[in-house]
Amino acid sequence: MAQSINTKVDFVDKATSYHGINTYGKIMIGDKGFEFYNDNNVEDYIQIPWEEVDYIAASVIGKKKHKIPRFAVMTKKNGNFSFSAQNPKPLLRAASQYIPAKRIVRSLSFFEVLSRNISSWFRKTL
Repeated sequence: MAQSINTKVDFVDKATSYHGINTYGKIMIGDKGFEFYNDNNVEDYIQIPWEEVDYIAASVIGKKKHKIPRFAVMTKKNGNFSFSAQNPKPLLRAASQYIPAKRIVRSLSFFEVLSRNISSWFRKTL
């Protein structure tokens, strides 16, 4: 049986993990860390302590409503974990209690990544 690292849970939401095969489950935000548990197999889980979180990058769509379809938790040692949640805004607000607001960032859009790559290509050729 999986043991939670949190002693107090602040927020729980339905979510999808994009680590390997898409997995449906629940995200728990607590005082000790970020946790994802699979609905079908409780032994399939992801636990990230707050000390291990480098930053969280949220993909934001829209100018007025700011829809957040996905976000990624970037860790210091173990790579990146991508998730989507049913209610991402309250989830990120709950996470902002434990990590500084400057470490919750907006990820680059497709066109921003494309323009950076094109401009770097021109800088290399000149």
